[in-house]
Amino acid sequence: MGSAKIAEGKTKIVRPYREGYALLEFKDDITAGDGARHDVLPGKGVLNAQTSAYLFRVLEGKGISTHYVGMYDERTMIVKYLKMIPVEVVLRNIATGSVVKRLPINEGERFDPPIIEFFLKDDSRHDPMLNYHHMEHLKLMTRKEAERVEEIMYGVNDALFPLLKSKGLILYDFKLEFGRLGDELVVGDEITLDSMRVREEGTGRILDKDLYRKGADLETVRKAYEEFYRRLTS
Repeated sequence: MGSAKIAEGKTKIVRPYREGYALLEFKDDITAGDGARHDVLPGKGVLNAQTSAYLFRVLEGKGISTHYVGMYDERTMIVKYLKMIPVEVVLRNIATGSVVKRLPINEGERFDPPIIEFFLKDDSRHDPMLNYHHMEHLKLMTRKEAERVEEIMYGVNDALFPLLKSKGLILYDFKLEFGRLGDELVVGDEITLDSMRVREEGTGRILDKDLYRKGADLETVRKAYEEFYRRLTS
């Protein structure tokens, strides 16, 4: 794997691979607050790459198109090269995080059906929320595409919520990013504890990046990520 980069974000590096494909390398970095807080957590890149690969395989098995092709090494995925859309799409099953700060919604409220929200990927503006009209104006997605993305999000939730519940875990919410492969909208980026909120059923114990956001030490965060991967794959 050469040193050439197509792009580098806070936690991943995209490198060229053969025609139509790229390498997605997961770094050991962990960040919060739009990058305001930053640490290096040894082993995190491998855990997140393996977690993402496992969950992408689950989705592919349910007929949901993702960019995942296979593993290049333990921290690097081979992926289809997508034209990424700079929008974060969040599905919420249970209220926590920003939604309880923005709206008169209480921590722990259940959403039935789940709520889907769109946010512009823009750290300088703190990822503002978008609606269909904003996305059409900014030429990010048409209304039809946004509705298709919502369908896919519900499908992903239908796959992941029962899977995690079978492991004694509750999926509070998750974030996905999408890219275009020709005319098709495909799930890209990652599915990891950086982009999901997961609580232990019964105890409410946090197993995701909220630990880091709330100031837990790095060893506690690493152990939570390890435990999640172990429970997910057992």
